[in-house]
Amino acid sequence: MAESSRITARDGVRADARRNRERVLVAARAVFAEHGIDAPMATVARRAGVGVATLYRHFPTRDALVRGAFAQQMETCARALTEALAAPDPWQGFQQLVETVCALQREERGFPAAFVAAFPESTSEHAQSRQRAERDFTTLVRRAQASGALRADFHPSDLAVVLLAHCGLVTALPDDGAASRRLVAYLLQSFRTDPANKPLPPPTALTLRSLPIATDSPQGQRPPRA
Repeated sequence: MAESSRITARDGVRADARRNRERVLVAARAVFAEHGIDAPMATVARRAGVGVATLYRHFPTRDALVRGAFAQQMETCARALTEALAAPDPWQGFQQLVETVCALQREERGFPAAFVAAFPESTSEHAQSRQRAERDFTTLVRRAQASGALRADFHPSDLAVVLLAHCGLVTALPDDGAASRRLVAYLLQSFRTDPANKPLPPPTALTLRSLPIATDSPQGQRPPRA
C-alpha cells in the first residue's frame, strides 16, 4: 500500500517533497533575516531539518532560493508599482508604493536585501526586468512632479536612501511598527512640494543594485559562506 507521503498532486510533486520545499522556504526567510542573504546554504538546510542535497534539489542556486523565499513579496512589489502607475492621482500612487515596500521591509527582515537582488543581471531577461522596474519608477516620479505634489528635486535614487534608512530602523527595532510607520510618514511629508522647503543637496550616487544591504548581514558584517 502506498504511503501517504508518496501521494502526488496534480502537478506531479510528491506530498513529502512539497513539505520539504515549504520547510526550506520558511527556514530561508528566518536565516536571511538573521544573517543576510549571503548566509550559508547549509545553515538553511539545517534550520529546515533537511539535507543539503534536498535543498539543492529544490533550489539549485542561491538566487533561486532567494527568489523562492520572497516570491510573494516580490509579486506584491511588482503589483504595487503597476497600480501606482495606473493611479489617477500620481502622488497617491507614489505614496502607496513607498508605504507598501516599507511595510514589506518591516514584515520580513530578510526582504530588503532580497528586494535589491530581485533582478540580478545574470541573464538578459533579468536585466530587462530590472531596467523596466527602474524605468517605471522614474515615470511615476516624473508624473508626481508634473502634478505639482512631489518636490521637483526628488530624484529616483532617493528611493534607495529611503530603503536604506528604513532598513536601519527595522533592524534596530524589529517589533516597533509604530516607529516604522512614523519614519515613513516623515519621509513622505518631506517629499511633498512646499514653498518653504529649501533645495536639497545633489542626489546620491546610490542605486538599488549598489545598496550595502544587498550583501551584508543586518549587523553590517558579511557572514562566512559554507
